[in-house]
Amino acid sequence: MDIKPLPQHLSSVTVGARPYQYVDLLKVVGAERLARLPFSLRLLIENVARCAPQALDSVLARAAGQGPDCEVPFYPNRLMMHDTTCLPALVDFAGMRDAVHALGGDPARVNPVIPAVLAIDHSVIVEEYARPDALQRNLDIDFRRNGERYRYIRWAQNSLDNFKVIPPGTGIIHQMNMEVVAQVVCETAMPGGGMLLHPDDMVATDSHTPMINAIGVLAWGVGGLEGQAALVGEPVPIPFPRVLGVRLSNRLPAGATATDLALRLAELLRARGVVGKFVEFYGPGVSTLGWGARGTVSNMAPEYGATVVFFPYDDETQRYLRLSGRSGEHLERVGSYLRAQRLWRRDDMPEPHFDEVLELDLASVEPSVAGPFQPHQRRSLAQARRSFFDQVPIGHVREEGAAGRRPVLPGEQATTGAAGGAATIEAAAGADAAAAGVGSPREGAVVIAAITSCTNTANPDVMIQAGLLARKARGLGLRPKPWVKTSLSPGSQVVADYLRASGLLDDLAALGFDLTGFGCMTCIGNSGRLEPHMESLADRGFKGVAVLSGNRNFAGRVNPKVPAGYLASPALVVAYALAGTIDIDIGAEPIGRDAAGHEVFLRDLMPSDAEVRELASHWVRTEDFRARARSAWDGTPQWARLEAPHGTLYAWDPRSTYLRRPGYLESVPAQAPLRGAIKGARVLMQLGDNVTTDHISPAGAIPASSLAGQWLLQRGERSEDLNQYSTRRSNHEVMLRGAYTNVAVRNLIEGVQQAGSGGHAWNVEHTEVLPVYEASRPYIERGIDLVIMSGINYGAGSSRDWAAKAQALLGVKAVVALSFERIHRSNLIGMGVYPLEFPAGFDYGALRLRGDEELDFDGLEHIAVGANAVTLRIRDAQGRGTELGLTLRIDSQQEILYLRHGGVLPFVVRKMAGTGGAQAGDGGLQGTAR
Repeated sequence: MDIKPLPQHLSSVTVGARPYQYVDLLKVVGAERLARLPFSLRLLIENVARCAPQALDSVLARAAGQGPDCEVPFYPNRLMMHDTTCLPALVDFAGMRDAVHALGGDPARVNPVIPAVLAIDHSVIVEEYARPDALQRNLDIDFRRNGERYRYIRWAQNSLDNFKVIPPGTGIIHQMNMEVVAQVVCETAMPGGGMLLHPDDMVATDSHTPMINAIGVLAWGVGGLEGQAALVGEPVPIPFPRVLGVRLSNRLPAGATATDLALRLAELLRARGVVGKFVEFYGPGVSTLGWGARGTVSNMAPEYGATVVFFPYDDETQRYLRLSGRSGEHLERVGSYLRAQRLWRRDDMPEPHFDEVLELDLASVEPSVAGPFQPHQRRSLAQARRSFFDQVPIGHVREEGAAGRRPVLPGEQATTGAAGGAATIEAAAGADAAAAGVGSPREGAVVIAAITSCTNTANPDVMIQAGLLARKARGLGLRPKPWVKTSLSPGSQVVADYLRASGLLDDLAALGFDLTGFGCMTCIGNSGRLEPHMESLADRGFKGVAVLSGNRNFAGRVNPKVPAGYLASPALVVAYALAGTIDIDIGAEPIGRDAAGHEVFLRDLMPSDAEVRELASHWVRTEDFRARARSAWDGTPQWARLEAPHGTLYAWDPRSTYLRRPGYLESVPAQAPLRGAIKGARVLMQLGDNVTTDHISPAGAIPASSLAGQWLLQRGERSEDLNQYSTRRSNHEVMLRGAYTNVAVRNLIEGVQQAGSGGHAWNVEHTEVLPVYEASRPYIERGIDLVIMSGINYGAGSSRDWAAKAQALLGVKAVVALSFERIHRSNLIGMGVYPLEFPAGFDYGALRLRGDEELDFDGLEHIAVGANAVTLRIRDAQGRGTELGLTLRIDSQQEILYLRHGGVLPFVVRKMAGTGGAQAGDGGLQGTAR
């Protein structure tokens, strides 16, 4: 990271006996203006003043409301990745070294120039559960399946500078960031000598990175391609953000949790519209929220749509740093710097000025869940059942009885009871359940109940609440229904420490919530198979429900056989496991009976806030945080036994089904090719609204019958070891064949949507409908560019660079949508794909395409920062034409460079090889300031 502050902006501070310099915001901004600025903007301006002072005038003018919109060249001082984004990045680093070597450059120059930390958390799957040895067995399976990937990571650890690894089985990236990696304030050597104190600004290749905003660290999620550029010293440019201030008053009522607050915010902020904005909390209610609650709230930034969800540093943050084992010297350094910089929030400070304000009375928050398909679909506990039956199609339902609805599945006959009850399922699952005296599972049965995700497991209050609820349920003899798959996968071993020490881990295990792993697991779709009898029913059309303490619940995300998902606090996850169904008002109706046959209600099980606080104060201990921080880099015995290769250039194994030399980096020309208008293109797919990166590039299990599965089987893989798409992201052959195969994908082009579920498209002759991968190949061979069209919010969800890579490698040169999710738009540009937007008010639903039309895009030859007008001309097979005005939004000169070079990776290769990669103005795509 280059440090380039202007001398007139520097001041000195002494911490202990050690002198430091720092970029003084009082000198940069002035005391009066500084007091009005949101804290998040103070940190952003400090970053510009320290790393890119040439941009400071325009940024300060915009911050004062006196200048036009401008680009902010943000320079993170570190980056974090998890394994599904890091593996492709590391493979790209190896591929770039090969390409630089081929162009005559020094491959050893291709190294991260800022510190990078990989946390391996995305690969472990809930294969074993509800048994004491589930944790170890899942870890063993993880290493058996992913040993080759992990050996490659060890090679990168040995070969690359500035690269460290938190091994598998340790924790989730964002929780590790809070507990181990984050410093809040850093010290860096000055070019002319001496040490500089500055904020711990960072980015990570995961959309939930803003969780670290909870402790006053400015950070956000970036795409994998953007992250790779940052690693080699490029800025992460963003438009100067508007800041929405959320003013909090009062405190959460008894029984309401941070989860309930986060779901309420998702509802409010999605309705408000905060895409691309910073959200910052202020007001008297802020001080009533503990550090764990703040982590839960900030974690869900992408579900709100915001770039940043910021809590300024205050006394509570300092308490967390002390509790989590940071040294006294470090705490003194943090405190001295933040007070000098007016970055330590106090209740008696003047409230900052925001572009927009939203008032939220914390006392209005109530226990709730969100579902069945979106995190912002908040429901009161009484509304949950109705939301399922209103929104989930449940097949051939004959009648509705008091206990719920039952389908008639294929091959079965409907029967009704004497009183006209619901139809029964003649299946082994129902017979087994009835024999156990618990009745049969009905549509809306909870088939997955998972305490998962750092969203909630980093918060001791909600975890202890769940443990105490389990303790009371255990004491009353309650058990989850036999069709419920239960699991507990915390984001840190510290969580297991305090649950074990308090005895709550035993209580959770008694209800089937044994430890299954320290990783993302169910939250990201690594939920494994359902209970065997529910697998069979799901294959026949049964509609079950997942209840999880995660952050996303898109259809099929948690498990491809479970269409509906509800986000809930960990305690409610346990409660729904006991009830076994979403078809209940869980706040008012009995969820079971005790050993004496008495009805048991949620109110009988839910602990008081005082009980939770008492246990937390006793068992959440500094010594556990310190011990786990010391061992975070060590790994398990399996990790220590891995043998890793050495060398500057990686020795690719052509037989590998996990690691392939990137085809898109095998022959990078020394000079950027001319790029201009797109002529004679065809529409490969026309999609609807809210197409997620899961739809574009699935992360879940690879079916043996899929094109990707068949490719792997043909190369000797066993069907049980096909693994997840997320683990194969370093193999472009697999990932390309998996693109758009999510069963929820629907191509709206005439004649395609009836062809089958998932990604199909017309072939180039317009005579046959094929899977997208097979359909795309002849277009590429004939040099015909492809286009994808979509509705609103294209690319929502995870910051998945392969969603953009897949489109580029399918031959897609442009995506035209009503709107884009921020990170995916950036990733498309990072792969050289133009993200174009339909005009405001365009009736996308009225657009009818056959798939044989030809498309011309004019206006791409000379683009500039800002809104570029592009004309789209559509000609049908009869020669009739339609013309549309589109917009290509360009946020920075950097984006122009990436588009001109065909993506960030060729740009970096040419830059490292010294072939003019960083010089604007070459080639056909010109960049000018506007």
